[in-house]
Amino acid sequence: MKNCLRQAKISATGMYVPDHRLSNVDLEKTVDTSDQWIRSRTGIVERRIVANGQACSHLAVEALRRALELRGLAATDLDLIIVATVTPDMFFPSTACLIQERIGATKAWGFDLSAACSGFLYALSTGAQFIQTGTHRRVAVIGADVMTSILDFKDRATCVLFGDGAGAVLLEPAEAGEEGIIDCLLRSDGAGGRYLNMPGGGSLHPASAETVAQNMHCVHQDGAQVFKFAIRGMADISSELLKKWNYSVDDLALYVPHQANIRIIDAAAERLGLDRSKVAINIDRYANTTAATIPICLAEAQADQRVKKGDLVMLASFGAGFTWGSILLRWTM
Repeated sequence: MKNCLRQAKISATGMYVPDHRLSNVDLEKTVDTSDQWIRSRTGIVERRIVANGQACSHLAVEALRRALELRGLAATDLDLIIVATVTPDMFFPSTACLIQERIGATKAWGFDLSAACSGFLYALSTGAQFIQTGTHRRVAVIGADVMTSILDFKDRATCVLFGDGAGAVLLEPAEAGEEGIIDCLLRSDGAGGRYLNMPGGGSLHPASAETVAQNMHCVHQDGAQVFKFAIRGMADISSELLKKWNYSVDDLALYVPHQANIRIIDAAAERLGLDRSKVAINIDRYANTTAATIPICLAEAQADQRVKKGDLVMLASFGAGFTWGSILLRWTM
């Protein structure tokens, strides 16, 4: 292999959210909840909802198009497309294949990856290795989910938490003197699967009238357990990665946590000793878009010039599985 173990860097970002906004006030009309309760418990004000016929691949294509446009590349320049999602258009073919055909990435291959809210970090780490080993020069990593497709809108404990969206980044080899993606730590603990899952639709409980009647094709969550593990998981693994590289939170220009709940974000930042001004937060506008939250934050940070070349950035996530992780990178744009 050529150029073995070269560094990978993020060379462009892109995001897309549907036009339709569903506010807490809108939800009050159909769900036994209130705007005040949702805001105080989650930090969410509104979320974006797909239009009829709009699926995960459609959101992902738009996010990827914007990243390619920003970088000045064509879809045919891509070598690989990795899609992190738990709401694919269908079980097969993969969402990556649908995107590849729709966007015209005729020279790329692709696959989907499932790690729930940690999916983007898992996918980013995976894509970086194709750059590092020299097998590919341009990899698209996408986090996209249409969470409203798997929600029970009679369950106020879950339906208020999620929204739809997609974010994409392009990975390329770092130039001489650039660090790019420095390191990552990823974890999983299958014992946590009982606390956050969608029990129906797979080979264990194939779709049937009974599984539909029992709401087995919707998100099921033990919020208290997820809350407790998420704070500790995100904060501790971030601290571990900083310590590994002899950095402190003072060295960070931006901390980009998964956007699940403002109380989780604030508690994790406090546990780290991190000033809130350094934390990316957009949960108020988009709610939890699962694999899309972190790349959407990155796209907004780039658009708003919140990060500049040379800044140290840390990503952190926690999700169903349980899965969690952290990635440390140097911004190169």
